[in-house]
Amino acid sequence: MDLDPLLLSRIQFAFVVSFHIIFPAFTIGLASYIAVLEGLWFKTGNPVYLRLSKMWIKVFAVSFGMGVVSGIVMSFQFGTNWSELSYASANFLGPILSYEVVTAFFLEATFLGVLLFGRSKLPQGGHLLAAIMMAVGTLISSFWILSANSWMQTPAGIEMRDGIVHVVSWMEAIFNPSFGYRFAHMVLAAYLTTAFFVIGVSAWYLLKQRSEQYAKKMFSMTLWLVAILAPMQIFIGDMHGLDTFEHQPAKVAAMEGNWETSRGVPLLLFAIPDSAAETNHFEIGIPRLASLILTHDLDGEVPGLKEWAPEDRPPVGPVFWAFRVMVGIGMAMLGVAMIGLWLRWKGRLYDTPWFKKVCVAMMPAPFIAVLAGWLTTEIGRQPWVLYEIMRTEDALSPSLTGGMALTSLIVFFIVYAVIFVAGGYYISKILGGGPEKEEAETESQGRAARPLSAVDSPFDAVER
Repeated sequence: MDLDPLLLSRIQFAFVVSFHIIFPAFTIGLASYIAVLEGLWFKTGNPVYLRLSKMWIKVFAVSFGMGVVSGIVMSFQFGTNWSELSYASANFLGPILSYEVVTAFFLEATFLGVLLFGRSKLPQGGHLLAAIMMAVGTLISSFWILSANSWMQTPAGIEMRDGIVHVVSWMEAIFNPSFGYRFAHMVLAAYLTTAFFVIGVSAWYLLKQRSEQYAKKMFSMTLWLVAILAPMQIFIGDMHGLDTFEHQPAKVAAMEGNWETSRGVPLLLFAIPDSAAETNHFEIGIPRLASLILTHDLDGEVPGLKEWAPEDRPPVGPVFWAFRVMVGIGMAMLGVAMIGLWLRWKGRLYDTPWFKKVCVAMMPAPFIAVLAGWLTTEIGRQPWVLYEIMRTEDALSPSLTGGMALTSLIVFFIVYAVIFVAGGYYISKILGGGPEKEEAETESQGRAARPLSAVDSPFDAVER
């Protein structure tokens, strides 16, 4: 049997990216949440915030480690499986990915070490500063990665010479047409993912009637956050869709399952796209709504997929359904936020068992939404790896064989399964122990009065 190295490499990259993205989606928001907890501990002196911060720092450390291990593989794949892409785009992607390591990864790793081991070595303000710097580091990392990915979707600030990218404007390349919308959409998705994870954990504590003092703090804080961010995400998502409609209309046509260029296009709620017959089966839609959303006109014209040759269209079915999964979960998150506000107004936020069960059930939903959004974005730009510049098939390493691609795919699958099981086990142990297990220290014991003043102290001098 002949093994297709292109298909196997695409499966491998999709698997690695999908596995990796769930950790940044979680840790970006968690780093900011820890900074908020440290700030509240600094301002109020309430040990509840300290114990919560200690517990979530441990969860962050495990998740950060899993994200680093899974992310390193991605950079190697550019050389092993996609060398033609690496050669052609190195003048832009090389520096951008290096900036991410130099300005963000070192920042995150350094200050995570301070958070884990420096609490008794630094004054409280120094520890708060470390938490803020770690949160800033995660956002800087997102900035560079989203800039690189957006540039591949909407290339700008470059010219091609002999098949090689040459940057003529770094500002236009970094702040390419889709970058702002994509960055805001991803950061909000990360915050919502963390918020729903924390909501689910606190709802589980409340259902089990344990750690209630801590659970109520987490439950209330993150439901307020979701009530603000869920509507914002829908607004930003709409803006992102309009930008995609302008720069990648074939992707939007696949998202909408729209085959014919026409006016008054309906918004399809359900359909089974048939690429071979160039039509949909069993359509259920809302008349004219797609035209209204995309053109702000009930009779606005929307290009259909038949405007492009079959070989230039993205795979319609996966893009169509991934988009609906993402939007459906987004609506469900908004529903939870609104119900939470209503229960808070009624004074029943902590005393409604069915709502707490819904919150526990919603824990995996944002992760699924992130993966669905990522699939919509990445499959939707096919058949291009650099949009309208380089096709995916032309980006493959010439020397790569199907056997080599299959072997590395199997190895990655096994290694990632081990990482996921081990990391999931340790995170469940930390959360299962609860915040009460975290010791609350006092200002009078073991805390340095100024940075580095306790460096010369032997370790046993700060042990309690």
